[in-house]
Amino acid sequence: MQYKAIVLDLDGTLTNDDKLITPRTLQALMDAQHLGVRIVLASGRPPHGIQYVADELQLSENHGYILAFNGGQILSCQDGQLMYSQELSPSFVPELYLAAIENQFEILTYQTDTIESTSDTNPYIVKASTTNRMPIVKCPEFVHQIHYPIYKCLIVGDPSRMATFEKKLARQMEGRMNIFCSTAFFLECAPLGIDKANALQQLFEKLHIPRESVIAFGDGHNDISMIRYAGLGVAMQNADDEVKANADIVTASNNDDGVALIVEKYILHAK
Repeated sequence: MQYKAIVLDLDGTLTNDDKLITPRTLQALMDAQHLGVRIVLASGRPPHGIQYVADELQLSENHGYILAFNGGQILSCQDGQLMYSQELSPSFVPELYLAAIENQFEILTYQTDTIESTSDTNPYIVKASTTNRMPIVKCPEFVHQIHYPIYKCLIVGDPSRMATFEKKLARQMEGRMNIFCSTAFFLECAPLGIDKANALQQLFEKLHIPRESVIAFGDGHNDISMIRYAGLGVAMQNADDEVKANADIVTASNNDDGVALIVEKYILHAK
């Protein structure tokens, strides 16, 4: 099989635990691009929080793409063209805000280059700010201060209470929104039907790239759909067992050049 596209989750997959792309993985991906392979960075992060990784991989020069918000938006790195988009309806925001505040959680959303949130000191929001390299703007009147369109909200807080809250809010929003935890302390509130595979299908149909010629890498539950979609679905060694069970192959961890090992074997050294 000649693979034409590589789809990469970021945290826990492309980047190591220090949030860096290792030299071997970087070189393997650059070599693959020189062969004409397209790269898609697929993350729950906003575009601004992915852009610096895209710059490191020179995706603008190599016709790569950013898939942001777990599939809510796809952008061309070459010219910024919006390839796919699904916004979150403003009508849901007051309900999400009220649920967060009543349960003593904080809520945030991503704007173009800032995080707008009910808190600027919450450690989980500070973590999101650091990871995405985006400053926090505190919005005490969150519902009335944020700017639309938005693509998702996140409710953040104590992991020991979040799982119970997730089930409660998922029941409340059933049939209207996707509610799921991307980490133990981040509850994603996204438009109904949003996932990475749906967005990738839209993109690759436009690019005339069959799913059989796609390799997708991931480590989290939000990566399962794209791992199953791809011709070669790859789970990292550090992935959850459920993610591994849905993959075609398990590679080394994100700290041990797991991405590079697969790219070298199936693209650079393929016969």
